[in-house]
Amino acid sequence: MKGAWLRLREWTGQFWFLPAVMTALALLLAWAGIQLEEQYGIPDGLTWAYSGGESGARSLLSAVASSAIGVAGTVFSITIAALSYAAGSMGPRLLDNFTRDRGNQAVLGTFIATFAFTLFSLRSVQGGEDNPFVPHYNVTVAMGLALACVAALVYFLAHVTRGINMTAVVNLLRDDLRRALERATRETAGESESAAAPPEAFWAGGEVLRSPDSGYLQLLDTDALIAAAEREGVALRIFVRPGDYVFPNTPVAVGVPHLPDRVLPALALGPRRVAGQDLEFTVRQLAEVAARALSPGTNDPVTAIDVIDRFGDALCRLQGRTWPPGVHYRDHQLRLVYPVTTYAGLLDSMFHLIRQYGSDSPAVTLRLLDVLRIVAEGEPDPQRRRELRRHADLTVEDARRGTKNSGDLGELEARYRAALEASWRADERRADTRLST
Repeated sequence: MKGAWLRLREWTGQFWFLPAVMTALALLLAWAGIQLEEQYGIPDGLTWAYSGGESGARSLLSAVASSAIGVAGTVFSITIAALSYAAGSMGPRLLDNFTRDRGNQAVLGTFIATFAFTLFSLRSVQGGEDNPFVPHYNVTVAMGLALACVAALVYFLAHVTRGINMTAVVNLLRDDLRRALERATRETAGESESAAAPPEAFWAGGEVLRSPDSGYLQLLDTDALIAAAEREGVALRIFVRPGDYVFPNTPVAVGVPHLPDRVLPALALGPRRVAGQDLEFTVRQLAEVAARALSPGTNDPVTAIDVIDRFGDALCRLQGRTWPPGVHYRDHQLRLVYPVTTYAGLLDSMFHLIRQYGSDSPAVTLRLLDVLRIVAEGEPDPQRRRELRRHADLTVEDARRGTKNSGDLGELEARYRAALEASWRADERRADTRLST
């Protein structure tokens, strides 16, 4: 079921979907207006409706149709230019965020729907003395749609300008990361207790499932897998997690003593990574923006610092939250084990690229150490603080080789010591708290 919803969400998010729906609704509205007028005519009280003749209706509908399709071509050209700029400066993987933007889709849909509406209405205009007909309702609506096209054009120019702004893109990805972290984690109630996974020997001799196809694992339906394992009284282990690339004929699951039915339908594969269960997807998008900003051709450390700040924002929001365990029991019986994202893996996805590309930029390394210090000061988990110290060690090790100025190097060492001291103070506070209790 979750796989079907994923496919539906991907299908409805395509660039053509909203314009196609708006065009279909416009054609339906044009047909309804013609039918309504043919059956009931125009009441005398509707003075605001178009009251001209056949030649005027033809001219007006023709002008609106030609203008709408012409401006639609201009809007499409501007969109392509914006996408080309985004692909060059931010990375081609961010193009999906622009094509799925409902504002861009609605603007293009407004122009195409207006063109379809006026063209359909134009064919119903009839002159002569035998059976003349002028769709007064539709001509009136066409004038309203023309005004809507003007408003849509003004909105589009402002929207696309704001959409390709680097800070706006970083904030958009930050919001996606926040939502992904909120979905993937939960509030910690006291000391976290996670179920223990069985040893590797437990799975020896189990029935292995190999993938018949290849692609990125886009969704793992854990509810369906647990239900299937519980129904057949087996234990199931999944080897891949959302975001991993699954190769054909490689093991993806093992069942003890046998595999339950319908395991493959619970593993949704696709040609690309998608947001949702793949927590590191948005992280990698942000990290790619920072890495491209630090390339010699761009040389934009300010954008990299913006990305580091957003990563610090996400890590601070993770304080006091934990990931659900990847081990599930039902009635004290093991049913499902699957790999989950770890804090260490999340940090690696956030900072490895930035550290490697920004090691010779003092502004970037200094800000990275500052963010690690700020996060460590408020992080209650000692294991997470150790991971933060690990990244501080990696950062200063690379930065020492890349920093040439003695003043910058001294500042680097001072920030590094501050980051370590903040982590140690947090350790001491936790130890004092335990002693007092």
